[in-house]
Amino acid sequence: MRLGVLDVGSNTVHLLVVDAHRGAHPWPAHSEKAVLRLAEQIAPDGALRAAGASALVEAVGVARASATALEVDELLAFATSAVRDATNAAEVLAQVRDATGVRLEVLSGADEARMTFLAVRRWFGWSAGRLLVLDIGGGSLEIAAGVDEDPDVAVSLPLGAGRLTRDRFAVDPQSAAPPGPQAVEELREYVDSLLEPVAERMTEVGWERAVATSKTFRTLARLAGAAPSGAGLWARRRLTRAGLRQVLGFIRHIAPAQLVELEGVSAGRAHQLLAGAVVAESVMRRLGVDSLDVCPWALREGVILSRLDQLVPE
Repeated sequence: MRLGVLDVGSNTVHLLVVDAHRGAHPWPAHSEKAVLRLAEQIAPDGALRAAGASALVEAVGVARASATALEVDELLAFATSAVRDATNAAEVLAQVRDATGVRLEVLSGADEARMTFLAVRRWFGWSAGRLLVLDIGGGSLEIAAGVDEDPDVAVSLPLGAGRLTRDRFAVDPQSAAPPGPQAVEELREYVDSLLEPVAERMTEVGWERAVATSKTFRTLARLAGAAPSGAGLWARRRLTRAGLRQVLGFIRHIAPAQLVELEGVSAGRAHQLLAGAVVAESVMRRLGVDSLDVCPWALREGVILSRLDQLVPE
């Protein structure tokens, strides 16, 4: 069957279409995305701004039209932290539904972590042993650990790269100067404070293999010397804590407008990279992780796999 998954994230609205059936590898047939950066469209009162809501309606409408043209059998549409945390989430969801006919399911942070964990477990298989999975999004950080396909622990923290850039750095993408040392240190202390109770809990659960997903971790790994995207889906990519410290050490001195010139850094996320790197360094340090394997599958694939598992075998 042909499944479409529409992921309304904190940075992008991403439509992924796959051909798959239960027990099979879901093969991508089409992918398209719109960069909206909804996490940066949140007003001081916590509401998604009108401009952000309008852009979301337009992007969902375009994705719905593409899914129809591609003859998708089922469209799985969901939203994560930017919409989930907005004080006007109900109104925004109704606006999207009325304008496009698409009903967005709002995933909780814990469900987001669980779905991502499922995707990572399927990618690496049972031989990976007990897994720790880290995912830095635009609005939140997800951490999950366990030995089965459903993690023993799954948590979500408001430590997304977009959210922290908006709240802690107030960085303009075209800024000619990076955030100052004091702002970076204050962010590190804030991240550490939120991680402290989670780190203790995760250490009690334990793991044998640590894995990272998300665009933020992939970009940091590339800057630390991992294989480029052109090397293909199957190339093994890793991020060490030593390599991450080196990356953090030089990007903190580079203006957002110049970060985009680095190989592997996308224009839409360059200004969020420093905040993402601070979160990545803090979580690896607090959890005592020296090296992460980077997994190409994440939340979207987890949602697809979960839906395929529900199908009745023919």
